[in-house]
Amino acid sequence: MEKLIITAAICGAEVTKENNPAVPYTVEEMVREAKSAFDAGAAVIHVHVRWDDGTPTQDRERFRVILDAIKEACPGVILIPSTGGATGMTPEERLQPTELFPEMATLDCGTCNFGDDIFVNDMPTMRAFGKRMIENHIKPEYECFEIGHLDTILTMAKRGEVPGGPMQFNFVLGVSGCTPATAGNLDYLVRQLPAGSTWTATGIGRSAFPLAAIAIAMGGNVRVGFEDNIYLGKGQKAASNGELVAKVARIAHELGREIATPEEARKILSLA
Repeated sequence: MEKLIITAAICGAEVTKENNPAVPYTVEEMVREAKSAFDAGAAVIHVHVRWDDGTPTQDRERFRVILDAIKEACPGVILIPSTGGATGMTPEERLQPTELFPEMATLDCGTCNFGDDIFVNDMPTMRAFGKRMIENHIKPEYECFEIGHLDTILTMAKRGEVPGGPMQFNFVLGVSGCTPATAGNLDYLVRQLPAGSTWTATGIGRSAFPLAAIAIAMGGNVRVGFEDNIYLGKGQKAASNGELVAKVARIAHELGREIATPEEARKILSLA
């Protein structure tokens, strides 16, 4: 099997310091959490940004400052800014980080229930995001929260509406109202992928580490972090994103998978 790429989603847009005091808001806190994950073995940092009071934002300049600071603290790390933002944001707001020409960014693959909210990604929105990423030479990480999202984005790729292969997918399973985080669901999704694709699995909440173990055994990659889960174990809040990454690295070691460096991850993801 190829080496394991670990992604750390260090804050997200929903989880707050009330949930876990270690959740980062400020530039300094974001750098601290990114470095803790990087030092523990994460080759990729998935980035949402907030203002210092914790309010989610897609502000281009806020992204610029935080991305530059993380790059300095974590040499060579792959950064994937979010174009998902937070529920209720307009497509124009959400696209701001693509104006910084990152090597990768997320592209959400369909509308879905998101707890009590609706995360809107209609076809015109996805076409606009695909067009921007084609124009700016950004490799998408295709975020699939539902099984049908995969078929939708593969059809769009065949039409040239979003960047084509080699494609990188992130299967985000276990969101309330979306596809459950089961081995069967993950296996189905992986079996539909075009040849040459790479994939990552993200389990939400209590499914984070069980799904990580399944993905590692299947030869895929893993995302963990405070965006998805704030617990290291039952009733035990993680003190940092680094602790979550370190646990994935330990599972991988037990299952015989080596951890990819950022340089190795770039080759696996066809970025180098």
